[in-house]
Amino acid sequence: MTQRIDYMKQSPELFKKFVAFNMAVAEGIESSIADLVVIRASQLNACGFCLDMHVKQAKIHGEKELRLHHVAVWRESTLFAPRERAALAWTEILTKLPEQGVPDDIYERVRTQFSEKEITDLTYLVMCINAWNRINVAFKPVPGSADVAFGLDKAKFAA
Repeated sequence: MTQRIDYMKQSPELFKKFVAFNMAVAEGIESSIADLVVIRASQLNACGFCLDMHVKQAKIHGEKELRLHHVAVWRESTLFAPRERAALAWTEILTKLPEQGVPDDIYERVRTQFSEKEITDLTYLVMCINAWNRINVAFKPVPGSADVAFGLDKAKFAA
C-alpha cells in the first residue's frame, strides 16, 4: 500500500480546530449512543481507522462485546433499545442520504425518542463522524496505529 500524507501534520491548525469541534459535539449525546452512532457510520463508510478506534473506545466505555458485533445487524438484533434504534436509523439515513431526503417515518421515530436539542446534537455527531470517515478513507491511516497516543491500548482486544 502506498503511504499517503499525514493530514494531521500537514494542516495542524485545522486538525486542532476539528478535534475541538468533535469534543464539543461529543458532550451533547450520552456516550453509549454516541459510541453506537460513530461505529455504525464508520461501518457504512468503510473507514477501518475510525471503526477500529471507536470499537475500542466503546469497549473502554463499558459497551458489551456482543452488542459491538451486533451494530452491523442492529435491525435483526434484540440487544438495542428503541432510543438506540432511532439513533442508528438516523445515523444511516444521514450517512447515506437518499435522493428524496430524510423520510418522515424516520424523522418521527427520532422525534419520539429524542428532544429537539438532542436531535440537533445527534445530527452534529453524525456530521462529525462522516467528516472523520471521509478524511481517514482518503488518507488511509493504519487502523490501530494511534492506539497508544489515544489510550486505546486499554481496550484489551485480542488480535
